[in-house]
Parts: sequence; structure tokens; C-alpha cells
Amino acid sequence: MHAPTFKIASYNIHKAVGTDRKRDPQRILNVLGEVDADIVILQEADRRFGQRERTLPDFLVEQHTDYVPVPFDVQHDSMGWHGNTIMVRRDIAILEHDILHIPYLEPRGVVTATLRLPAGLELSVFGMHLDLSGLWRLRQARAIAELARAAQEQRPTLLAGDLNEWRPNGGCLKEFARHFTVLDCGRSFHSQRPMGRLDRIIHGAPLEAVEFGVHHSPLASRASDHLPVWGVFRIPH
Repeated sequence: MHAPTFKIASYNIHKAVGTDRKRDPQRILNVLGEVDADIVILQEADRRFGQRERTLPDFLVEQHTDYVPVPFDVQHDSMGWHGNTIMVRRDIAILEHDILHIPYLEPRGVVTATLRLPAGLELSVFGMHLDLSGLWRLRQARAIAELARAAQEQRPTLLAGDLNEWRPNGGCLKEFARHFTVLDCGRSFHSQRPMGRLDRIIHGAPLEAVEFGVHHSPLASRASDHLPVWGVFRIPH
């Protein structure tokens, strides 16, 4: 009997503005339909200034997907915290959720949720979008890794997001690699000519990555300036 698997994806949706400069939330949801993940970590899910309105309207998510946004309810009309949010399939239970403050130069934050999958497995999930500054990225990664390590003592833990790290194995990646496995899903930025491996999925034991990669389709290359990254995981017996 094989251990059950689940799929997680991370996607910087660029406030639903595509490479054609058109804001099209339905196009983002269609890309998520192509990826077909159980858990989705999003960055830039809210507008950056003003009221920071969500860029994926509730009615579109409800009518056109099988996802439920984790209800962070931090800012009025926002979907997440500093643009970071988590969505899960309707059959996944959201046990806890929280926002985390981290050191920053630009406004940054982290979202986290404790989830129970249909097979009964409980997970801690962290979503993040790190700073453009290498020094601040390092500080942020150190703080997040410590929080995730504490969560890992309670249950299997996954982290995902846009790390803004251009070095393949250096910088902030070293901080996460002290305690976790950092997956190199592939080149995800820029979506029309991928060069940077900016988007990462990170996991702790006993989770095993069955497969992982970048979702590259004609629609995804237009919907945002990033491509989604994904990973399929299992816990071995």
C-alpha cells in the first residue's frame, strides 16, 4: 500500500497583472487549475498600496475553483498579509492560522497555517516573500527558519514562496538548508524567458518530495511575471 501524496504550489501572481499589462484574476485562477495543487501559497495577492485590496475576488475563487482562502482577516479587503496568502482545497481542514512579523527594509510578512489533510496528516505551512536586499533577506530567512523549526517539532512542516534569491545555493538558502531541504524546482522568473530560480519549496522530515518542478504553459507565461512552482510530497510508512 502506497503512502498518500499531496501537492503544494507556490505562485507570485504579480497582483494578477500579466505580461500584457492587463489585470486578469480569472487568468490566474485558470493557471491554478492547470497546476491542480491541494495547497497553494500565493505572493502579491493584494495590491501593494492604498487599501491593499485583494486581486482575486472572493466570488471568483468560490465560483471557479475548489479552493478556500485561509481567513487571515488582518487588513480590510485584503486577502492576506503583505500580499502573502494560502488557499486550500475544500476537503482540507484549517486548524490554526497566524501572521508573523519579520525584520524588513520593505514591508514584508509571513503567513502560516496548520492544516489537516483528508488522510489525517497534519501539516504546518509557511508562505513568504523575502526582501530584495540580500542583508535583509538573510535576517528574514534566519527568523523564519527558527519559527519553522519550532513548528517542525510538532508536525511536518513546509515553507514556500518567492525568496528573491538569485544565487543557486547561497545567501538566504543556506539559512533554510541548516534545518530543512530546499528544493530547486527550476527557473521561474521571468515567465516569458525564465532565468532566475527565485521561487522555492522547502520541507522538513519525514516528508519526502516525490517530484517537483516549474509549471510552464502558454497561459502561465502571460498571466504573471513569475511561473508557479510545485511539489508532490508523501510521508513514508
